[in-house]
Amino acid sequence: MLTISNLSVNYGNLQAVVDVSIHIPEGKVVSLLGANGSGKSTILKTISGLKRPREGDIAFGGESLVNVPIDHIVAKGISHIPEGRRLFPYMSVLENLNLGAYKQKDKDKVAQIRDELFERFPMLKSKAKLRASSLSGGEQEMLAVARGLMSSPRMLLMDEPCQGLSPIMVKEIGKVIRALNESGITILLVEHNVSVALGVADIVYILRNGSLIFEGSPTDFTADEFTKKVYLAG
Repeated sequence: MLTISNLSVNYGNLQAVVDVSIHIPEGKVVSLLGANGSGKSTILKTISGLKRPREGDIAFGGESLVNVPIDHIVAKGISHIPEGRRLFPYMSVLENLNLGAYKQKDKDKVAQIRDELFERFPMLKSKAKLRASSLSGGEQEMLAVARGLMSSPRMLLMDEPCQGLSPIMVKEIGKVIRALNESGITILLVEHNVSVALGVADIVYILRNGSLIFEGSPTDFTADEFTKKVYLAG
């Protein structure tokens, strides 16, 4: 579905991503692991058009995304759920959801998608008129995911969805990721929680200092061995 070829991305003179190639098959969950500053979030931002590559290409369904406007990338079927959720705190749950469908002109279609999401996330329906800032961390993450789904994406980019959540909510997020994938959505997941990342992934990539150091199956190592490889340069 998505192919990243020899991608390099800079922040000024700093090389954040160096010659990275990744293949994401349709219908799979791919986990991207690495310590802070390894280039994970930069790759997601470059896919969604928030960053421009210095070199290389990103192709979605065989079509290059380089220099494609962000709203066109969304229209092609890619939705980015950013680190930190990036909700509009003083807007209601319902208003945040509706912003996720800003490219959809058919109001009936928007209402249908929203109703389906309320079935998937009943907590959001019961709190639809409340400000997003009044929700718990886990509820805000569910809202961020639901907002990302309002555009009916074929592929989700999920950046640290378990960040700052309780162990119970971390398990719930894992269940949500599995359910979304089973519904047919391809997922590229950036996650510090190695157990969650391995538990949902079909394919794992590990980055270190902007370069790819591992590609394989989550069954290639134990979770402890993955943790050592990701964080201890093992």
